[in-house]
Amino acid sequence: MSITDLTDEQQAICEMVRQFADEQIIPNAEHYDHEDEFPEPIVAQMRELGLFGVTIPEEYGGMGLDLATYAMIVEELSRGWISISGVVNTHFIGSYLLMKFGTEEQKLRYLPSMATGEVRAAFSLSEPELGSDVAAIKTAAKKTSEGDYEINGTKMWVTNGLRSGLVFVLVRTDPEAEPRHRGLTCFIAEKEPGVAENTGPYKGFNVPPQIKKMGYKGVESTELVFDGYRVPAENILGGEDEGLNRGFSQMMDALELGRVNVAARGVGLAQRALELALRYSQERRAFGKPIAQHQAIQFKLADMATQVEAARLLTRRAARMKDAGVRSDIEAGMAKLFASEAARMCAEESLRIHGGYGYSKEYEIERLYRDAPLLLIGEGTSEIQRMVIGRKLLERHKI
Repeated sequence: MSITDLTDEQQAICEMVRQFADEQIIPNAEHYDHEDEFPEPIVAQMRELGLFGVTIPEEYGGMGLDLATYAMIVEELSRGWISISGVVNTHFIGSYLLMKFGTEEQKLRYLPSMATGEVRAAFSLSEPELGSDVAAIKTAAKKTSEGDYEINGTKMWVTNGLRSGLVFVLVRTDPEAEPRHRGLTCFIAEKEPGVAENTGPYKGFNVPPQIKKMGYKGVESTELVFDGYRVPAENILGGEDEGLNRGFSQMMDALELGRVNVAARGVGLAQRALELALRYSQERRAFGKPIAQHQAIQFKLADMATQVEAARLLTRRAARMKDAGVRSDIEAGMAKLFASEAARMCAEESLRIHGGYGYSKEYEIERLYRDAPLLLIGEGTSEIQRMVIGRKLLERHKI
């Protein structure tokens, strides 16, 4: 998309985040990736820049920006390193859930500290025995005689699972519900950030050691184990009267944003892969000239650039539709599907252009190649996206 399509504010923010990525993220990403270490100094600077509160309304201490602008920010952060965008992505989905479905008391309690990044959020759907089949959730909450709820079960693949202070967790509250998804509720589960075994009021909320991954390092992905964890009824998202057994629709609404999020991350990673390929192909010589002058390489660059631009346009369209309050399930799914596949394709083509050096830890493209597959899985696999797009298309165009 040409720069004339951006507002002055969007242009200024994108330039600021791009500079931040160039100066702080890209030079340090290799270190944190290699050590699988949380990039605390970079995250501290993100807090100073206000990046944890970009979409939170100004009355709660945020910037009050729209999803389209946020998607551009995610793209720029992901161009630096997708793990950095992962730190804000789950937090952003938590703040969206609060802004759209939370009670005024919940908003006042949580959003100001979330806007500053003092408290970070995570959200949790998946479980060890289920991936795409969200309605089959087994982790359950039962109301106690004291009026609160006791949660038992295990969640899986929770980004920011250890360092978050809030987890928006989808659990089963009505085991008899038919269809099954009508028996799910979203709880705002509080815990001590950075503590593996919680005590006191958060007793029974435990975080096992983080999962070792091929890529997407530095930011933790964890299990969550609930063992007799007690949570007040007022921590049901939207309150007990409005929120009980309505968690599935709340989370599906939020996943539309999650898919725009993942799409923006795909665009950022693909953009960086293209930049690296353009630079390397002009520096590397073979058969007496830079390899960029060989038609085979030019074809690869042309395909990559076209994929990046198409993914960017799909992503921004989905974001703008969501901002306009228009149902964007098909568009968000298309953006996520196309951009994640574009990221994989661009990372692989860029690695091929780098030749043997691309397989070396000395070159940045090796990290991008390991990071890209995550985007094909998170927030719904490519197969699930196709299923959703196909089903929704038939609903929209029923004869």
